[in-house]
Amino acid sequence: MLKPDEIARVAVSVGEAKAKMPITKMLLLGVFAGAFIALAGVAATFGNVYGGKIAGACIFPAGLAMVVVAGSELFTGNNLMATALLSRKIGWTGLLKNWFFVFLGNLIGAVAVAGIVVLSGVFDNIADTVVATASAKVSLGFFEALLRGVLCNFLVCIAVWMTFGADTVSGKIIAVFFPIMVFVLCGFEHSVANMFYVPAGIFETWISGNAVAGLDIGGFLLNNLLPVTIGNIIGGALMVGGGYYLAYLKKHML
Repeated sequence: MLKPDEIARVAVSVGEAKAKMPITKMLLLGVFAGAFIALAGVAATFGNVYGGKIAGACIFPAGLAMVVVAGSELFTGNNLMATALLSRKIGWTGLLKNWFFVFLGNLIGAVAVAGIVVLSGVFDNIADTVVATASAKVSLGFFEALLRGVLCNFLVCIAVWMTFGADTVSGKIIAVFFPIMVFVLCGFEHSVANMFYVPAGIFETWISGNAVAGLDIGGFLLNNLLPVTIGNIIGGALMVGGGYYLAYLKKHML
């Protein structure tokens, strides 16, 4: 594997390439990543129901494994582009353009999977669990959701950072597994995963006709996605990206 300082330089070069990517490619690969995370969420939901929380936590890393190995763009992982920004290899325009279109693509991919899964009846036998999961997420307080988002993306970006150090498929998958298992097991909040979990719960209430207080589009966007996304940026871009920039890339430390 690469040494930590070598990983930091790879992170910068990866960030440069992401900033230069055409918008259509950002959007398309963002859709793929959203779908990958959502499909892992589908399987993890069944894992939670039939095998317990540990089973669900061990299944969910498949999502990031697909993102990393198959090639796609995930907003939370792309928070590591902060290393390229701080190293002055990209500007704010390139960073925010990538984050916006990748985030949008992730949303499209995750919501599409949620809709297909619900309409196909895959969740029919566990619909109550799907709705309860979504309701719990939109019921979090703003600050609570934000902090859970910080902790989540600290681990997600650590996982992605570790994949930069591996040069084999098996190495990258192993690097992904443990940090992602930890965040799922602990109940931290991931903005892209929630683009699947909460809409799936909303769609189930639409089909059943049994409304749940707070579980609607407004509740999703304001009570969960907004604070969790802010927390993800703090945990991923500031803490991991900024921290490793200071440790390995900044030329003159005080």
